[in-house]
Amino acid sequence: MDRRRMLAGGADGLVAAVAAVVGGGLAWADPNLAYRFVDLPAWGFVALQLLAAGMLLVRRRRPYTAGLVIAAINVVSPAWAAFLMPYAVTAYGDGRRWRPWATVAALMLTFLAGMHAWTVDDPYTAPILILFSALLGLYVRARRTLVAELTDRAERAERERLLLAEQARAEERVKLAGEMHDAVTHRINLMVLQAGALRVSASDPATRAAAEELRVAGCQALAELRDLVGVLRDGTAGGPAAVVPGLDELVRESRAVGLPVRLVEDGDPAIVAPTVRRTLFRVVQESLTNVHKHAPGADATVSVHYGSDGVRATVANTPRRHAPDAGVTAAGGGSGLDGLRHRVEVVGGTLSAGATAEGGFAVRATLPVFVPTAVPR
Repeated sequence: MDRRRMLAGGADGLVAAVAAVVGGGLAWADPNLAYRFVDLPAWGFVALQLLAAGMLLVRRRRPYTAGLVIAAINVVSPAWAAFLMPYAVTAYGDGRRWRPWATVAALMLTFLAGMHAWTVDDPYTAPILILFSALLGLYVRARRTLVAELTDRAERAERERLLLAEQARAEERVKLAGEMHDAVTHRINLMVLQAGALRVSASDPATRAAAEELRVAGCQALAELRDLVGVLRDGTAGGPAAVVPGLDELVRESRAVGLPVRLVEDGDPAIVAPTVRRTLFRVVQESLTNVHKHAPGADATVSVHYGSDGVRATVANTPRRHAPDAGVTAAGGGSGLDGLRHRVEVVGGTLSAGATAEGGFAVRATLPVFVPTAVPR
């Protein structure tokens, strides 16, 4: 934009310089004092030519003002700038349609009056040149308008293409979500049924308790899967998955599978909005899952501070004591933290993760108490 402005200013300066040199030179060489309405010395007519040429410097910003000033100068001394001004009036003038042509007519009539057209042999060349200048400006204006319309139409077409592509991707995601739901639900249902059968048929109390925990976990997974697929399909979430378990239950589940976890909570969790609580739950859940997968034998600490200014959560673990299972680590998609970061950012929070000085790993999240309305969804 600055470059365009500089080029436009340079063009205006060049046009004004040409008008000043030609008009001032003609006025000095042949002032025609006998045919002027005002008795001025030759340098006075030169000064008027320079003033008229100076009006061309503002021809883009104030075309009507510059045109009327040149028209007034024409009465005293026909200005050579009058041949260049009609172009600017029709090319850059706005407002009602009659205004540009009224200004062009004023330039033409005052020029004819100032040159005493009734006393010269050729009174036609000057008005023809003024009219040609006006038509040239009209052509440039029409071409500029056409280019702007075509550019706008191309931008609209590009936006529509992007929207259609995004809609197609969204429909494909919904289709894939449905296929995933069907496939995964079938497998989890089998697991739940087998766990239920094991709970009924087993004679060992510990085995029955483990089977019941497995069955309950499978039912929870099915409910959460239905909830997520419902969000993908129609943007609504409901059912059992809408109720977020507490962090203490999540910690108990991790301890039950052999991960030593210490939970430290400070403040009142009740001040946090449900959407933020669900996001906090997912942060802790994903972080503990990563500890299970990548740091077997490590100790984990979950620290959460609930304050009026926001929620700060940290899930840290000590260095691993055993090598991770290659089959378990390969089962993930490797994008858990990226997806978690996106989820946190959606509610207006931030998430960072990295190694600690002791050789462990820590995930830190900062969340608002409620979802701000200005956060883009």
